[in-house]
Amino acid sequence: MKENQVTSKKQQTMIINKLILSCIFFIFLLYLILRANSPSFKLKNLAIYSSTICNKIPPSLAESFLHYATTNQTMQQKHDEISITLKVLEKKSPCNFLVFGLGFDSLMWSSFNHNGRTIFIEENIDWIHKITKEVPSLEAYHYTYETRLDQAPELLSIGKREDSCKKNLGDPRNSKCPLALTNLPKEVYEIEWDLIMIDAPTGSFYDLPGRMKVIYTVGLLARNRENGETDVFVHDCKRYVEDKFSRNFLCEGYIRKEVRNLRHFTIPSYRSGLIKSFCP
Repeated sequence: MKENQVTSKKQQTMIINKLILSCIFFIFLLYLILRANSPSFKLKNLAIYSSTICNKIPPSLAESFLHYATTNQTMQQKHDEISITLKVLEKKSPCNFLVFGLGFDSLMWSSFNHNGRTIFIEENIDWIHKITKEVPSLEAYHYTYETRLDQAPELLSIGKREDSCKKNLGDPRNSKCPLALTNLPKEVYEIEWDLIMIDAPTGSFYDLPGRMKVIYTVGLLARNRENGETDVFVHDCKRYVEDKFSRNFLCEGYIRKEVRNLRHFTIPSYRSGLIKSFCP
């Protein structure tokens, strides 16, 4: 009898928590809609909204609301970590958002960047099929990494030593630095990214790819934009690779905030030639 009562209380608690989460998410969606209709929004965005939002929630946001209201999936990041990226998205969206890694939180990121373009780069083709089957609206591309985590010390040494890694900070496809990824999907190079999230590839064991080259290449993408700044977020920043490579190639001087396992960098454009040093 007592076991049944305990089970019943647990079920009631789960239902209440799910209702609370649903309400919070709905409030955020409502905020996005109201924000989109505010006078400060660009006219082109108002024009887009005039035919869709006035009468109902946009399909992409409705899909997100329904998905998270009916799932028990756990997010890869904690609430306070997500909040850091969300604050930047609130200022910059709709924008261009590049995410290395595809997961249960991908629809959330895409929804936070409503009317912007959010692209995901994922190493596991089967995982892409699984997630995009559940959420067909996500734009995801497959990429196979050729590194191993146990190469990290050697690659770090090369990145610090080779002049090609600290000079000629243009298009990564033309880089001579051994750390540069030169054959990612073309969309990665052709779009100027406002935000970049590094949460992949996998790097918890020595036979997995690790994020060495991704971190370096993201630094090039940010420096090579025409003007302005790129906000870069590195998850799992307490691990060796994420810590050492981000400090050296995204630069400690560009760190803006760190909460739990998420580190936030703001990297300026180097196109003008006014910034001479790789790191400030």
